[in-house]
Amino acid sequence: MKCEEEKGAEKRDRVMSLNQIRSLKSVIIAKGAVGVGRRTFAAPAGKAKKGSKGAASDAPKASTLSKEVKSTTVVGANILKDGADPKILLDSEYPDWLWHLLDKHPALSELRRKNIETLPYEDLKRFVKLDNRARIKENNSVKAKN
Repeated sequence: MKCEEEKGAEKRDRVMSLNQIRSLKSVIIAKGAVGVGRRTFAAPAGKAKKGSKGAASDAPKASTLSKEVKSTTVVGANILKDGADPKILLDSEYPDWLWHLLDKHPALSELRRKNIETLPYEDLKRFVKLDNRARIKENNSVKAKN
């Protein structure tokens, strides 16, 4: 009889351990599905996941600024937390150098073709700077080959 009791106890223990393993598996699967214990990062702003129901509401809204505000202020140029966008001024109120920032400057090859003695001061400065940069690159490439 003792053997039958021991067999019954072993069977009961085996069933209990199998039940515990099954419950642990379900917990592990649930944690994996939820992502518990896994480091994740937030989704980038403005990008919705595929199949997301809120994708339509995440789309950028149309600008509600009036044409008058757009034509008198530099929208989006404010970098201060409590500041406001700067107003657009008259052309005469800006410094002269500002209007020459996008002018085309001659390349080094073009400056080498010209007579150095007749170059204006700004072009001469540019020539010296570009020529020094080219010589340094050439020396570095020669040293790298050795």
